[in-house]
Amino acid sequence: MSDLANDFANFKTPSWLTSTLLAGMLRGIEKEGLRVKPDGTLAQTPHPQALGSKLTHPFITTDYSESLLELITEPKATPKAALGMLRQLHVLVHKALPEDELMWPLSMPCRLSLDDNDIPLADYGSSNTGKLKTLYRSGLGIRYGRRMQTIAGLHYNLSFGDDLFSAWHQAIDSEQDFADFKNDKYLGLIRNFKRMTALVLYLLGASPSVNASFVAGREHDLVLMNDSTYYKPAATSLRMGKLGYTNSVQEHLDIRYNHLPEYVDGLRRAIRTPHEGFARLGLDDETGTPIQINNHILQIENEYYSPIRPKQIALSGETPTEALERRGIAYVEFRAIDLDPYSDVGIRLSSACFLEVLALYCLLSDSPELFPEEEEMIGVNIERVVNEGRKKALTVLSDGQDVPLESWMLRHLCKMQPLAALLDAHHGGNDYRTAVALMQGKAGHSESTISAQVLSDSERLGDLWRLGISLAQQHQEQLLEQTLSPNTQAKYEVLAEKSVLQQSDIERDDTTGFDVFLAQYR
Repeated sequence: MSDLANDFANFKTPSWLTSTLLAGMLRGIEKEGLRVKPDGTLAQTPHPQALGSKLTHPFITTDYSESLLELITEPKATPKAALGMLRQLHVLVHKALPEDELMWPLSMPCRLSLDDNDIPLADYGSSNTGKLKTLYRSGLGIRYGRRMQTIAGLHYNLSFGDDLFSAWHQAIDSEQDFADFKNDKYLGLIRNFKRMTALVLYLLGASPSVNASFVAGREHDLVLMNDSTYYKPAATSLRMGKLGYTNSVQEHLDIRYNHLPEYVDGLRRAIRTPHEGFARLGLDDETGTPIQINNHILQIENEYYSPIRPKQIALSGETPTEALERRGIAYVEFRAIDLDPYSDVGIRLSSACFLEVLALYCLLSDSPELFPEEEEMIGVNIERVVNEGRKKALTVLSDGQDVPLESWMLRHLCKMQPLAALLDAHHGGNDYRTAVALMQGKAGHSESTISAQVLSDSERLGDLWRLGISLAQQHQEQLLEQTLSPNTQAKYEVLAEKSVLQQSDIERDDTTGFDVFLAQYR
């Protein structure tokens, strides 16, 4: 078994690594957020027309629900550039929202109806592709309940330039094929990030509480703050625990990240394997209307919930695993990130910089293969930090032994400092070193974490709902005061119009009925 505390014990910044090799890094952000009414209930209106087609727009779409916006940036050369584009998208959205709508700033949802059908599925139009996307969401709803699909998060996507991998490949005089070498190093990053997930949840977790409507009718061990808010006093990220994006069906899939073919085969096996419980739900309702794509463990690859994923840009008609198999890993998607409710775009520059330092640390550190026994230990640590991360003297498991969470975090953060300095040397300034120092302060002072601030402010204002509405209104005011340059505004207007035309073209060119299309897909 790998030792979580000592995996990185021998870490030293490699002598071959220079700041110029970091020039090829690219990062992009995907940020979800619910549209809500002023009373903190879910908006029932369609996707704003001014934002274009959510089927074909490259930057503005929806996730599960029609009310759950997803904003996607292009890959950018700096974190500030990625955050800058994310801000542009937020300004566009807020100017397009109906006057009585806000963007909910928290990962855990607003007030929800007790009737799941009041959470509208995203509608992508009449094309077979659009109908399949809606059907997938219908399947998620009947499998796990629609309430779980109103949880919002942020994905931070990161890639490293080939110059870095080439220098590494030459420095160790590797005889391995370069493409395989690169894939293996990305998988090593992923394994180490999984080992470090507890650190991320403590430092960036922002969901220690939920609205009472979210847990209505469900078994839970949360404490009642008042009649509308449940919480755990020392929780960090309930979104990443058993109340959020986890489910028992996927716990024993044993999808491994040791070799790319092994990962691809594991995902495909889950897609092809029928599940008895999902089979009982049926493929169609009593009227013959399809309600899920199939009755397998996973309907599609994206249904697999993981705190991090290897990614390759899929071409038209290609599945994610086909893209990975044919062209290898292009970037890594960090998914264990709550929305920062105190940022009007859901993430601060310090958090983005910290994630990049962590990614580089995970990439360059030794990364033993990861097997179910260690995965189980990682799961124990995640559950501890999710539920009690700010508890004084909390411990995490390391090689079967308990070690103090605080000292475990500080050891790793200390080792990251030289990497932060290298990133600062490339970008100029001291954003990365400042980010690591900030996280070191949070590691030693739990009251300074985002999760502690959320609980403190909820109690001060009366409940989580009041905090959410208050922050949503503040963010909207700030964003509506901002303007885009005429060229930028025109660019996005053209994109929106083009996306509508693209959807019309797709719908016009469909000559196969959806029943035939679905049968072929299945």
